[in-house]
Amino acid sequence: MKSKRMTIWVVVMVVCMMAAVNIALADTFGTGGNQFSIDFVNISGDTGNLGSWSAGSGYTFTGVNHGNYRMGIYEISNDQWNKFSSCLGVPVTGAPSNAYDDSPYWTSTNVPTNKLSWYEGAQFVNYLNTSTGHQAAYKFTGTQGTADYTFSVWGPGDSGYDSDNPYRNSNAHYFMPTEDEWVKAAYWNGTSLQTYASVGDVAPTQSGWNFHYYDEATTDPYGPWNVGSGSEELNGTFDMMGNVWELMESPYVSGDYTSGSSRGVRGGSSDDYADDYYLRSSCRTSDNPYYESYNMDFRVASVPEPATLLLLGLGGLVLRKRRR
Repeated sequence: MKSKRMTIWVVVMVVCMMAAVNIALADTFGTGGNQFSIDFVNISGDTGNLGSWSAGSGYTFTGVNHGNYRMGIYEISNDQWNKFSSCLGVPVTGAPSNAYDDSPYWTSTNVPTNKLSWYEGAQFVNYLNTSTGHQAAYKFTGTQGTADYTFSVWGPGDSGYDSDNPYRNSNAHYFMPTEDEWVKAAYWNGTSLQTYASVGDVAPTQSGWNFHYYDEATTDPYGPWNVGSGSEELNGTFDMMGNVWELMESPYVSGDYTSGSSRGVRGGSSDDYADDYYLRSSCRTSDNPYYESYNMDFRVASVPEPATLLLLGLGGLVLRKRRR
């Protein structure tokens, strides 16, 4: 009886520790040689005494109102994108055609995938959901793999419709981060938003982040480095400052939820001649959802894993340890 109580106590303590810190978890997708994984870190939905914070350009950070979530530790790489494309089994295409007609400019296996439109990113995220038995995050009409496959917006008649965010189905497990979710994962230190995503809010250096500083690039020639090559950031992520720009799920203009409205873009890239300006929490820009840029990618966010599953998994680990 004493040993059983000790096992339960250990499991409970570990779960409590996991709730208190950012624990990285990997989710796996695809099959065989096309199997790939995405690493996530836990982000707390708690905003404390947040109030509101304005970054200008029509954006006000008001926290995350749907609770805890997970953020992809790294930008999506060419390797992950290529394996997704193979697993999908049909071309990643649709309307408008100019959102799908470019191939990556930077082609190395582990650099961020690029020349990628918001619509292409949405199809990637939908695959993560549907291939694992979850609801697709984004609504498309027509036949996937053909020229008539078109992004739409969820409406009141759709199951999972969320009037606060009609881009995302509320039943989806994986999604692109909204600007609030992205900003919080990058800059929130538990009390306030920092200027930089670095630990201690110190100005980024080129040994830890890939960006231009006084007209000198981190890499020679300039370009993205392999995901995860730099310094670990405030909340366990990499390259939310620099490397490549990252697409937000949400529209650039608050509330402008139309299929073709401009989307928010953040984080800066390896070739922006503005020192560390684009790496700051106060900086944001936008792009059309059909635009494919050589220095733009995205990362994936997710709902948190149920605490019961974590408890069962940890309990199994402890029990196996005791039986040895």
